[in-house]
Amino acid sequence: MAVSEHRCVGCGFRVKSLFIQYSPGNIRLMKCGNCKEVADEYIECERMIIFIDLILHRPKVYRHVLYNAINPETVNIQHLLWKLVFVYLLLDSYRSLLLRRTDDESSFSDSSVLISIKVLIGVLSANTAFIFAFAIAAKGLLNEVSRGREIMLGICISSYFKIFLFAMLVWEFPMSVIVIVDILVLTSNSMALKVMTESTMTRCIAVCLIAHLVRFLVGQIFEPTIFLIQFGSLMQYLSYLFRTV
Repeated sequence: MAVSEHRCVGCGFRVKSLFIQYSPGNIRLMKCGNCKEVADEYIECERMIIFIDLILHRPKVYRHVLYNAINPETVNIQHLLWKLVFVYLLLDSYRSLLLRRTDDESSFSDSSVLISIKVLIGVLSANTAFIFAFAIAAKGLLNEVSRGREIMLGICISSYFKIFLFAMLVWEFPMSVIVIVDILVLTSNSMALKVMTESTMTRCIAVCLIAHLVRFLVGQIFEPTIFLIQFGSLMQYLSYLFRTV
C-alpha cells in the first residue's frame, strides 16, 4: 500500500516515482511504464476534486489516496492507524448516541453518563467483532493474510462518509440518513478493498457485507431497538420520496 510503494492510479502498476521536481512549484509528472499514461494526475488536482471523486467511488482516486498520498518517510503509519481508529470509534459512538437520543430523549438526558458507557462498550464490542469477521472473510474469500495492518488502514480511510454525521449537529435530518451513510461506508470499504487486493468487486462486497453484518448483529445485543428505528425512518423517507415523485 502507500506505506511502501507508489502505484499508477490508472492500472495499479508499481512506479518508482510520481514526479520530478526541478524547482519549488515546477514539477513534471512521470508516466507509468505499463500503460504509458501519467502515473498520478491527482497530484496537481485541488483537494475538493479529490473529495468529489472519492464520493463518486472512482478507483483512480482511491489508488491515489491509499498508495500515493501518504509519504512513509514523513508519516508514522502505525501512529496514523491508531489515530484513524480513534476517530472511527468516536464517529461510531456519536452515531449510536444519535439513534439512542431519538429512541428515548428523556432517558438520554437523565442518565447520560450511564448511557455513554453502555454506548462505548457496544461500539467497542461491535467493532472488535467487525475486525475478526473481516479478517476471517478476507482470508477465506480473498486469501489475504499478511497485509492486515495495511488493509485495516485502508478500511479506516475509506470510512470517511461517517464525517457527514456531524452535519446532524447543525441541520435536522431524518434517521434514515444514518442508514444511507452506513450503506455508503459499505460501498466505499468495498472499493478500497478492491483497489488494495486487485480482487473482483463481488468478492470485496461479500467480505465487507459479512463484516458489517456481524458488526450489526453484535451491536443489536447492546442496542436492540436501533434497527427498528433505522428501518422505520428509512421506510418513512422512501414513502415521502415516492409521494413527491
